[in-house]
Amino acid sequence: MQSFWQKLKDIGDLIVFKHSIFALPFIFTAMIVASKAQNDTVWFGFKLLILGLAAAVSARNFAMAFNRYADRDIDQYNPRTAGRPSVDGRIGSSNLLLFIAINAGVFIGVAYLINDLAFALSIPILIVLGGYSLFKRFSPYAHLVLGMSLGLAPIAGVIAVQEATPLWAILLSIGVMYWVAGFDLLYSLQDMEYDKANGLFSIPSRFGKDATFFYLAAFSCPNDSLLVFICSECVVGLFRLRRCRTFCGSAFFSNTASSRAILRKSTVLFLRLTVI
Repeated sequence: MQSFWQKLKDIGDLIVFKHSIFALPFIFTAMIVASKAQNDTVWFGFKLLILGLAAAVSARNFAMAFNRYADRDIDQYNPRTAGRPSVDGRIGSSNLLLFIAINAGVFIGVAYLINDLAFALSIPILIVLGGYSLFKRFSPYAHLVLGMSLGLAPIAGVIAVQEATPLWAILLSIGVMYWVAGFDLLYSLQDMEYDKANGLFSIPSRFGKDATFFYLAAFSCPNDSLLVFICSECVVGLFRLRRCRTFCGSAFFSNTASSRAILRKSTVLFLRLTVI
């Protein structure tokens, strides 16, 4: 029994399971807005709640496990990643492949239960989720592929409810993509020298630290403008009464400003701890 729980702990360390929560706000916010637009209620039902959770967790498990499997040859020589379960022998290659296959199957099965469009897009989505691990071997812009992986979350949420992809969901996904890509730029600064020495592609390793900050600023522009525009439109759509619209709009923009301040503060702290 102790061995079983230890294996679960190793899997949790492998995929950083607790970080699965990061994708959920984007999925369920999109589902709430889509449900309000289509059914005039923010509640989309227990079925979609459970299926949405299962899809989000299985998709992320697949993406993280595939990344760990594909990067074994890279991670074993990097001091920062040499202790990962996929490298130090705690989880063997066969078990890792089995875990990847199970989560891919769960994701496809859940998509089948949601609707036809979700099922049709399930395999293309898995290809995108696995693409990041391959892109960084030949393109410095793999950060955008990683961003696209999480950016698919709001589109998936809307498809689950409406079986369609409205323009606002696409724009929101673009904003999320640049937001995640910006964070990945900062994160990849830790491995800049290692990537250079081993011929790996990233914006820091190919263009340097100063260019990375330029790209970070460039990624922040569409992220900020799209997220503010789309979320404010969602607020207006959810609260149609004028007095409620005014209150919620003010509350939203106050929250947006404070969120951006927290994000920028965390970015500065990250740089002080890991780069500067």
